[in-house]
Amino acid sequence: MTAVCSMPNLDPAPDTLEHLAVQLDAIQKDARVQVVPFGCITKGQRGIGELADLEAMAPYVAGFSDDGRGVQEEMLMERAMRLAKRLDRPIVAHCEDNRLLRSGGCIHDGGYAAAHGLVGISSESEWRQVERDLKLAAKTGCRDHVCHVSTKESVALIRQAKRAGIAVSCETAPHYLLLCEEDLADEGRFKMNPPLRTAADRDALLEGLCDGTIDVIATDHAPHTRKEKSRGLAGSLMGVVGLETAFPVLYTKLVLGGVIDLPTLVEKMSLAPRRLFGLTGGLEEGKQADLAVFDLAAEYTVDPEKFYSMGRATPFAGWQVRGESRMTIVKGRVVWQRNTQEN
Repeated sequence: MTAVCSMPNLDPAPDTLEHLAVQLDAIQKDARVQVVPFGCITKGQRGIGELADLEAMAPYVAGFSDDGRGVQEEMLMERAMRLAKRLDRPIVAHCEDNRLLRSGGCIHDGGYAAAHGLVGISSESEWRQVERDLKLAAKTGCRDHVCHVSTKESVALIRQAKRAGIAVSCETAPHYLLLCEEDLADEGRFKMNPPLRTAADRDALLEGLCDGTIDVIATDHAPHTRKEKSRGLAGSLMGVVGLETAFPVLYTKLVLGGVIDLPTLVEKMSLAPRRLFGLTGGLEEGKQADLAVFDLAAEYTVDPEKFYSMGRATPFAGWQVRGESRMTIVKGRVVWQRNTQEN
């Protein structure tokens, strides 16, 4: 990856310029690639109460998000959208209606949950809030970006909204395109929010990817410790890592599998997110290059123990894939190279 948008599930949550500055200082000191944060939508990233200081943070962020939590109050979200519109920043929404959740929900409310006595997370908890936010985006004119879409209903709603001219974009993640509840095992590496859903949902996401409804494939990278991910589906924390597996699993299964072509994958992973979030860089004549270099012929097995990330939980462990990263170039300079000690 040459550019990363970091989510606001941090301590302190970036809900004021002072809190955001903690992250900006770390980026200035340590980042070797472009890192552009998202600021919170609400104070404390709580999804209720009062808005974060969107105006003060706007010059320094790619947009506003309460990643991992839906904004529960409609009037609060409308105020956020009106202010984000004025500030020319998108609302980047994790859509989840807490009123439609049951305590302890850990996977999709489907066949696997019923068969194993686990509390399910309904599809409606996602698509109902997508529906609400699309209505508010139409009302306010705000750019609405829907995070990690996982349900067929969400895809249909977003497709319809785009046809109606609403300023909406969306993303999904590799695990939602390649896996479903039929692939679950009682291991923390299969637990994320939203959860893996049905084969019909997965197929709708693939259709949305192909017809342009889905603009972006994001990693939704969420590193946790071994202990935090070692308690099975019911007890582990939500989230899996994805930075190191996203391109190879998608290239192997979707491009080599004949679902999409390579230019489409590059569009969804690189070009579209740069446009949507105003990221600099890329590959243009006369400008400093940002490049991730892959050996498309290299075949290997996904081994989490070889990850650079401190997180190891991936549903793709053991997969045979093609496409190995060799080099990362940022602003025309090599910042990482495989098989060298000086990274």
